[in-house]
Amino acid sequence: MEDEEEKVKKAALQIIGQFQDLPRLVVFDLDYTLWPFYCECYYEDDTPYLYPHAVGILEALKEKGIEMAIASRSPTSQIAKAFLTQLGINSMFVAQEIFSSWTNKTEHFQRIHRRTGLPFSSMLFFDDEDRNIEATSKFGVTSILVGNGVNLGALRQGLSEFSHKSDSSSRSMKN
Repeated sequence: MEDEEEKVKKAALQIIGQFQDLPRLVVFDLDYTLWPFYCECYYEDDTPYLYPHAVGILEALKEKGIEMAIASRSPTSQIAKAFLTQLGINSMFVAQEIFSSWTNKTEHFQRIHRRTGLPFSSMLFFDDEDRNIEATSKFGVTSILVGNGVNLGALRQGLSEFSHKSDSSSRSMKN
């Protein structure tokens, strides 16, 4: 298992290395983005697990000095937080906004913005729900819809779209 995580981390580092403009913060949803289940359907004594590429991607972002955060509308924040701790990744995130909400993550992102002081335009977000992608995109967040959890393909797509957006905005500033 360790070998697979290391391979994914190396591949993720290669992907990250292909882009000059990198996000300052990468935000992840939890359910069906980092792990393949709804945590409210689990119990704290269950053994949580991540999608196969998730750990390698988190490790690569950490190694590159890119901060990470969580934005989750989970109604069971205590279980979600317990899972993050059990998985040994709790300390990787500079902000964890995990609470039930009807606002399509807008409140989550406002809190993350206040906590980190980072502009929305410097954030990259991964989520499995269209409505959250649409809502956060309106803030200027580069938002990527994942179909089968976060993986190397989603990371490449996210960094590519982020970089393209950065190029466009820097070109428009020069004109």
